[in-house]
Amino acid sequence: MPGWVQDAVWWHVYPLGFVGAEQERGDDDVVRHRLPRLLDWLDYAVELGANGLALGPVFASGTHGYDTEDHRRIDPRLGDDADFDTLVAACRERGLRVLLDGVFNHVGRGHPAFRAVLEQGPDAPTAGMFRLRWPHGPGAEPEYDTFEGHGQLVALDHSAPAVADLVTEAMTHWLDRGADGWRLDAAYAVPPSFWAGVLPRVRERHPDAWFVGEVIHGDYAATVGESGMDSVTQYELWKAIWSSLNDGNLHELAHALGRHDEFLRSFVPLTFVGNHDVTRIASRLTDPRHLAHALVVLFTVGGTPSVYAGDEQAFTGVKEDRAGGDDAVRPPFPAGPAELAPFGEPTFHLHQELIGLRRRHRWLHAAHTEVLHRDNTQLSYASGADGERLVVALNLADTPALVPAPGAGALLAGAGQVQQDGVRLEPHGWAVLAGR
Repeated sequence: MPGWVQDAVWWHVYPLGFVGAEQERGDDDVVRHRLPRLLDWLDYAVELGANGLALGPVFASGTHGYDTEDHRRIDPRLGDDADFDTLVAACRERGLRVLLDGVFNHVGRGHPAFRAVLEQGPDAPTAGMFRLRWPHGPGAEPEYDTFEGHGQLVALDHSAPAVADLVTEAMTHWLDRGADGWRLDAAYAVPPSFWAGVLPRVRERHPDAWFVGEVIHGDYAATVGESGMDSVTQYELWKAIWSSLNDGNLHELAHALGRHDEFLRSFVPLTFVGNHDVTRIASRLTDPRHLAHALVVLFTVGGTPSVYAGDEQAFTGVKEDRAGGDDAVRPPFPAGPAELAPFGEPTFHLHQELIGLRRRHRWLHAAHTEVLHRDNTQLSYASGADGERLVVALNLADTPALVPAPGAGALLAGAGQVQQDGVRLEPHGWAVLAGR
C-alpha cells in the first residue's frame, strides 16, 4: 500500500449529480463545462478535514456514468480534458489526492467496441471482448452477458487480452494526467486473476497508485490477496453500524468489529457510512441522536475513511429499487458552500472534530480494535496500534449508563465521566477517551 494512504480521508463526490448534469447525454454532444464547479468546493473539502477527492464516473457515458462509452474522454456533460487538468491542478495546490472511478466490468451499448459488433457481426475485430451468443439468421443481434441483468451494460470478457489492454491503458492514461488511484467498480464481478494480471502492469509506471475494489459480499481478504488490489469497500461494517444502532443491538456491531479486526491483519479496508449507492445515513437511522455514534465508529477504527458529499451536512435521501431510484442520493449541489442551509452546520462541525482527532492519532489507520464491553445498548472498545490506545464508549439507552471501559483516561471528544473502570454517559451519549 502506498505510504500516503495512511493519512487519506476522502470526500466522495458523484460528479454528474453534483453539477446537475442531464440524466442522458444528448445527440449533439456539446461540451458543457460543468466540472469547474467543483473548484469552488475544494477549500470546503479541506476545511472539512479531507485530503482526497474521490470522484464518481467522469468518463463519457450515455446516462449515469456507469455505462461507459469512452474511457479516454471526459463526459461532455461535465467538460473536457482541460477542465479535468484544471481540477487536478487545483487539488494539488490544496494537497488533495484524486481518486477516479473505473468501470471495467462492463461498458455501455454505445461503446465503439460493442457498436462494431452490432454493425459487423461475428467477424468484428472486437467481438472477442464480449461474451456473445450468436443466433441463427442474418442480421440478428447477438445475445450477450450483462451486468446484473441490465441490458444497457454489456459485460466484458476478462479472459480476452484486448480487455486487459483496454483497462491497463485507460488506468495508466489518467494516472499519467495526475490521478492518484482508482476505485474499481463492481470488482466483485470480475475474476481476481484479471486484476492480478492488470495491476502489476499499471504499477510498473505508477508504483505509488492506490487501487480499491468495490466488493459487497464474500471473502474480502481472499479477494485482496488474489487480485493484488490494495483494499476493498467495507460493506460489512457499514451495514452493522446503522443496523445495530437502529435495532438497539450492539452485539451486532461488536461482532462486525471483530471481523473488521481480522481484515486489518492483511489489508486496510475503505470505510464509510454513506456512498452514492446507498440510502444516506441521516435517512437510514431511525433515531437522529445516533448519527454521532455512527460517525464516532467510522473515525475511531482502522480503515481509510470516506465521507460521501452531503453526509457531512446531514443530507437526507432514500435509495429505491426502481428506475431513477438513485436520484435522491445523487442530488445537485448549490454553486458554493455559502449557499448551504445552516441546519447542517452541527454535523459538519462534528465531522471536523472527529477527523481532527483522527489526524492527531494517525496510527488509527491500521489500528486493531478490542471490544471491552457489550450489551444491547452499551458498547465500549479500544483501538490501538504502535503502543498507542483510544477508548470509545457508546450509550443508546434513554437513561444514563455506566459503561465498563477499563483503561479509559482523559476525555478527548464527546461527553462522559470516568469512574473507576467505567465511563458514565448521558442518555444517547458517547465519548472518546485516551487509553491507559
